[in-house]
Amino acid sequence: MAHQAQLGFQDAASPVMEELLHLHDHAMMVVFLISAFILYIITLMITTTLTHTGTMDAQLVETVWTILPAIILVLIALPSLRILYLMDEVNNPHLTVKAVGHQWYWSYEYTDYEDLMFDAYMTPTQDLAPGALRLLEVDHHMVVPTNSPTRMLISAEDVLHSWALPSLGIKTDAVPGRLNQTTFTATRPGLFYGQCSEICGSNHSFMPIVVEASTTNDFENWSLTMLQT
Repeated sequence: MAHQAQLGFQDAASPVMEELLHLHDHAMMVVFLISAFILYIITLMITTTLTHTGTMDAQLVETVWTILPAIILVLIALPSLRILYLMDEVNNPHLTVKAVGHQWYWSYEYTDYEDLMFDAYMTPTQDLAPGALRLLEVDHHMVVPTNSPTRMLISAEDVLHSWALPSLGIKTDAVPGRLNQTTFTATRPGLFYGQCSEICGSNHSFMPIVVEASTTNDFENWSLTMLQT
């Protein structure tokens, strides 16, 4: 969960998010080295009055500063393409959940179970339990088992929405008439919070998402309880 004045990402709770954090650190290191080198060159140009006439018309220098940026872009692009492939790959999911965005709440349907569906509304401030998060808590959590690949089928009923959970590395648009697909694997138990990240109307920021990752036994007990109610 993010906190005030946080400058970095949330702690990763899925393998994809861990890869995204590694890519971010890799790209930032490249940017830091380039910035330091450019600052060093600018400092030299400002602090010295000497002119090296050999570099005024040097084909080798022009070749280097053309090829070197291309190599740097490739070093950034290849890991990025690898992660894009991993994010779109869906292999034998253990559980499939369909999320449908409404104005302004989410409805969930566990397609592997019969009649296991519910709506998730934001909990009003006056009904919050002690320690609950304002504007982020919902009345029904989407529960998934840990270490189990979960496929999300995401759509919308009225306008554009976006199902986003930063700690799981997920951000998928919910488009009316279209069924988008994504997958994630929660690597540890816990509550993971997100929100609709699409400007879908005046209350778009009040469409919280709460995914509760639990053990397989706890998930089975929860599903039995939901089916009986």
